Amino acid sequence: MTCIFITFLSCLVSVAVLGKSSRPNIIFLLTDDQSSYSLSCYGNKDVKTPHIDSLASDGMAFDHHYDTTAICMASRANVMTGLYEYRHGCNFEHGPLTQKLWETSYPIGLRQSGYLTAFAGKFGFEVRKGTEKGHKYLPEDDFDKWGGGPGQTNYATAKNRSMKAYAKNYPHSSRSYGAFGSDFVRESAKSHKPFCLSISFKAPHKPDQPDPLFDKVYKGKKFTKPPNYGREYGKHFSFQSKQGRQYERFVSWGYRDRYDEVMAIYHQMVHGVDSAVGMIRAAVKEAGVADNTVFIFTSDNGFMCGSHGYGSKVLPYEESTNVPLIIYDPRHAISSENLRSNALTANIDMAPTILDLAGLDVPTEMDGVSLLPLLTNPHVMVRESAALINVWGPKAAHSYGVVTKDYKYIYWPYEAGVNFEPTEELYDLAKDPHELTNLASLKGEGLKQMRAVYDEAVEAGKRKGVDYNGYKQYGEIFDRTVPWNP
Repeated sequence: MTCIFITFLSCLVSVAVLGKSSRPNIIFLLTDDQSSYSLSCYGNKDVKTPHIDSLASDGMAFDHHYDTTAICMASRANVMTGLYEYRHGCNFEHGPLTQKLWETSYPIGLRQSGYLTAFAGKFGFEVRKGTEKGHKYLPEDDFDKWGGGPGQTNYATAKNRSMKAYAKNYPHSSRSYGAFGSDFVRESAKSHKPFCLSISFKAPHKPDQPDPLFDKVYKGKKFTKPPNYGREYGKHFSFQSKQGRQYERFVSWGYRDRYDEVMAIYHQMVHGVDSAVGMIRAAVKEAGVADNTVFIFTSDNGFMCGSHGYGSKVLPYEESTNVPLIIYDPRHAISSENLRSNALTANIDMAPTILDLAGLDVPTEMDGVSLLPLLTNPHVMVRESAALINVWGPKAAHSYGVVTKDYKYIYWPYEAGVNFEPTEELYDLAKDPHELTNLASLKGEGLKQMRAVYDEAVEAGKRKGVDYNGYKQYGEIFDRTVPWNP
């Protein structure tokens, strides 16, 4: 990783030459467990998300954006470092992020180059000093302003230590983060330095605690169910995918019997985030920096919400992995044209994009790529594929997959007697976006091509995967040519 540190140091010189005025302010907004169909700008006419919709209409919405690990801890490490999970080794049941890798993250790079930085919300992972037995900590001292918290944080602002000052006026955390962000924007604008604000909302993560301020928004509302809602549309999914808690939560979390009630609460929590986005956008305009402030809005993973008869996330299906991404850069001539991109993008592309926005070189060791070329041409190809990884939860539900703009291939290696055998799934996303037909049994040309893409991704994991936190084993486990070895 030495080359990454050298890259950052060399970037400081290039930034000095460019001058501060050429560098935009950057606001990165990350939600938790938010599906694309929770937003009006992604086609759901049952919901009210005016501020996020406005961000999309002013900028660009991305229709094929994937979280390469669909669970918060690993996904947030992906976002910060630009690395796949097997490259950073950070996830529940595995371990924290190493300090060495944290020091290559986009917040560190921007602060070293002269940006004022702030973070608020659910940080999502800890950083470990030194060896595997080293001290673990939250890197609050690595930001100029800190409103973050450990673990899942709390919806009650007063219970988040670093946010208590906002509790009286903003008792629910979502709007407290809006107030925190607004204050940081106003303070930073006075300094005449570029700033980077990162906010990670807890919403709409369970347990459900929506802001009472918005109780009337969806009261008595009936919601349209997606075309793949219910168990009848999940019969073709692998037996392995039904072993984790995602399958039983279709029932226990109310999607089967209380769909409208459950979804009203879910969408109300998203509406609270939308309000906070509006607060921050208003502060940017009031501070006089709207013409030079870039917004990025996305989620750490999606949510099944009853699709195919599943609840929760983690699994590599569309509702869990394909999430909203909106980028608004007011400096672009084509902004404010309600643009959409159908290019394939991934959460590992967030760090490279932010570094590129700041005028910093993207380290070659990162797995992600900058998405800035898409702001000029929404249809240019910046990546051909992305890997989808799940090594959390019961072994039976572990999977590895690859997605391209048109296809998705998933391999489930677990086998156990007569109940399980290694399983392949293939979906033509261009023709079947709701994943209703598994094409793997047809043994066609599409399967051959996607197997090749998959095998290449597995080999990359073998070559580049970390040798700690239990990740070395997955190169063999996900190899299609190697029999399952429990």
